[in-house]
Amino acid sequence: MEFRLLGTVSVETLTGPLPLGPAKRRSLLAALLLSPNTPVTVGRLTDSLWDDEPPLHARSVIQGHISRLRTLLVGADAEAYEVELATVGDAYVLRLPETLLDSQRFEELLMLAREQRSPADTVLMLKEALSLWQGPALSGALTGPPLRAAAHSLEESRLATVEHLARTYGALGEHHRAAALLAAETAAHPLRESLAAALMLALYRVGRQSEALDRFHRTRRLLGDELGVDPGPGLADAYALILRGEPGPAEPGDGDVPEPVSATGPRPGTAPTAVPDPAAPVRNTDPRPSPGPAPAARSGNAAALTAVDDAAADLLPRAPRGFHGRGPELAALTRAAAGEAPVCLVTGPAGVGKTALALQWAHRSPALFPDGRLFADLRGFSEAGEAALIDVLREFLLALGVAPRRVPESVQAAAALFRSLTDRRRLLVILDNARDSATVRPLLPGGSDCVTLVTSRHRLEGLIASDAARPVPLDTLEPHDGTALFAGVLGEERVHAEPVAARRLAELCGGLPLALRVTAARLAGRPRWTLAALADELADERSRLAYLDVDDTGVAAALRLTVQHLPPEAVHQFARLGHHPGGHFDPYTAAALAGTDPVTATAALERLAAAHLVTETAPGHWVLHDLVRLYARGLDPAAASEALARVLDHYIATALVVADTAEPGGEPCFVLPDDYRRPSAVRDFADRTAAMRWLAAERDDLALAAVAARAAGLDDRAWRIILLQWPQVVWRARDNWSPLLELALDSARADKDAYAESRVLTLLGWVLTEEGRTGEAAALLERSPLLARQAGDPLGEATALINLAVVQAELGELDTAQKGCVQAVELARTEGDRHTEMLALQHLARMQLTAGRPEDALESARTALDLGPEHEEVARRTLLLAVSGEARVALGEEDEGIRLLDRAATEAERAGYDEGAVRALGPLLRVTARADHRRRHVEALRRLSGEG
Repeated sequence: MEFRLLGTVSVETLTGPLPLGPAKRRSLLAALLLSPNTPVTVGRLTDSLWDDEPPLHARSVIQGHISRLRTLLVGADAEAYEVELATVGDAYVLRLPETLLDSQRFEELLMLAREQRSPADTVLMLKEALSLWQGPALSGALTGPPLRAAAHSLEESRLATVEHLARTYGALGEHHRAAALLAAETAAHPLRESLAAALMLALYRVGRQSEALDRFHRTRRLLGDELGVDPGPGLADAYALILRGEPGPAEPGDGDVPEPVSATGPRPGTAPTAVPDPAAPVRNTDPRPSPGPAPAARSGNAAALTAVDDAAADLLPRAPRGFHGRGPELAALTRAAAGEAPVCLVTGPAGVGKTALALQWAHRSPALFPDGRLFADLRGFSEAGEAALIDVLREFLLALGVAPRRVPESVQAAAALFRSLTDRRRLLVILDNARDSATVRPLLPGGSDCVTLVTSRHRLEGLIASDAARPVPLDTLEPHDGTALFAGVLGEERVHAEPVAARRLAELCGGLPLALRVTAARLAGRPRWTLAALADELADERSRLAYLDVDDTGVAAALRLTVQHLPPEAVHQFARLGHHPGGHFDPYTAAALAGTDPVTATAALERLAAAHLVTETAPGHWVLHDLVRLYARGLDPAAASEALARVLDHYIATALVVADTAEPGGEPCFVLPDDYRRPSAVRDFADRTAAMRWLAAERDDLALAAVAARAAGLDDRAWRIILLQWPQVVWRARDNWSPLLELALDSARADKDAYAESRVLTLLGWVLTEEGRTGEAAALLERSPLLARQAGDPLGEATALINLAVVQAELGELDTAQKGCVQAVELARTEGDRHTEMLALQHLARMQLTAGRPEDALESARTALDLGPEHEEVARRTLLLAVSGEARVALGEEDEGIRLLDRAATEAERAGYDEGAVRALGPLLRVTARADHRRRHVEALRRLSGEG
């Protein structure tokens, strides 16, 4: 048996690696292995597993993973190797011979190398030590701060060992071996001056002086470009020695091996491990952790959790065309991007060209970011609201190669995974249109070699204080830069023919790049127009003269000139887009707003995109700049009511398809309104995953649509749009749904619809129960069954009885709760609705188990499982399996109970259903602990009997 930290965290056995499972379990194992034979507290384990605020059930998750690790080790006959995972008070300790741990063997080999008197023997020891490395340390784990620091220490120790091996090769006169070794490491760590200096001397000593000098100049330029510093003394001394043609100082003598930099702390009985001396003659100017080996060697990172593609991720939009000027700002960005994990902050007013500057800079030096470039528009200043952090993180993780089903659903977990995957990469991350510092922080990458570029209209002083963000303020363009921008779009001949008119145009546009580009686009499409004529027209606009005082007036004047030359169908579409309550739209949404079909809407959107009025963020997805939206909204104000009604009906139609796809066994939520107008086409969804992804992606826009419907008096649409999100609400019940459901309740009551009020009360009561607000939930749910009965909604009554029973059980009214569930089962059977019957049986089984009736609980759970197909929704299936397992244990069938609980936990973990995993792991932990205690007791009795 072998435990590995120097590469992917793993446990190797004679039959192959143990199936450790999720990344959190590997993180837990890593934290224990970093302190072998030493108790590790639950608090430190929590810090290792969660980079941000841990969940409330963190201790239960840790206990569950400990239980699974213990089971795996016992199954691998760990006891024969003297390996034991034990509980010590509020801590856990992994007891094992240190010879089984690769990081400990690495340190022992370094100590042996230090004791050798022969350089040849030293080489053998160092090579054997380095052969233990299978990739970046602690790969496959979601590294919190303690694990990240340990991985960095291990990597520093490896690099120090590489440098000493090269020096020992030199002592043997094998400079060609030293050069080959150092060349590979220098390519991976181009800013580490000690490696570059050693490589220069090795090349020089094998007669490759020109290559040695070239290495110096390349390193010098790289240090200047990336860090803004000159070579340190070690690199400069090596350069001077080569120029003088001197043989150089003697190579290190016997036993000159650096102390290992330990990730686990000083070993008992030994002197503290040495750390690199920052004052040493050959310094490492780059304070950032090494980016690790080339991509092919780095593919083990998070291998157990994801299939990470080592190709460079690139979400960067194309470079802006016609970009001109901004030389000082581009240089300032380059300076700001130097240093450790830099955060560059481009600030300025709306439309000033912050995004264009960021993209221009990003496209200038692609070689600086070999692992990719990520881009996200955070929509911080959009009327539609900010982008959901989980959506941004999902896009980033998918671009980095994470399988879609492995992307966490919570922001905290997704952010932790993002930081882990970027820890040893050289990435550029552009976060565009950030509103505040709090939005940016979860999106910062974890690697010290990553550069983050943030654009915002605000100064974001909090980000400067917390993350040392370096501001690069951006102002409007000077008139000569504005005319140069015109020349880039229109051609120099046309601008040079009317230089005065060109300068006047630039001045009338106020130096705002958005206005300049729209104006240039109009001229480019009208080659016979003169610049002077257009300047005269702009000058007649009073709004243009007021531009410096009103942020968007100048843009409105420029947009008017663009829109008036569009074909009627494009103008119609553009005007209707201004009434969209959400932040983004696709052809289906655009068609609903305009009362057309998706094909016609797509054609109009293409025309608008060509005129720079809408921006395509991804194939088939567009956004309006917030200033452009204001102008579009004023084009046809009388159409606001009709456009809103159409888009609301579009959302209802699409959400109905989503609910039917995500929960095919569910019954319809409601009948459609009398004046409902079905859109000309409705999006289809291939499977549950696609449907749930749409609900998650559209959550903000659906909420905005419901708010707009309520404000417009369209209450019958408002509660329907909210209620149709029930698959997502049930799946993520604790994700702050209460405010939206309270809005739905107000709408239902305003609509005087008993059916709607009952349905909303039932769902809101469930959410409040999950949030721990049991008293409030009970008060709401008591009215729901009666309202459903009055509305003639038996299935709604059954669901209301189930949710009420859950609350009653929590309040200790177990008999009443069971009767409610039995009544719900009967109602569902009468209506022939298996989905609702299965739900009622699931909760009835849990209550029967609580009441000490395991046989009845097992029968109810078995009946429920027989009702649903094998692919029944994972949350319900997991909970039924867990109840069945607990019932089996209570009946004395312990082995079968453990099997069912383990199956429930595994299915929940695989689906990312954390709540279900915790509910299964809790009883599994208890029963396995009892079994382990009995086994030890029996073994003790046998030993005593044998001794007697």
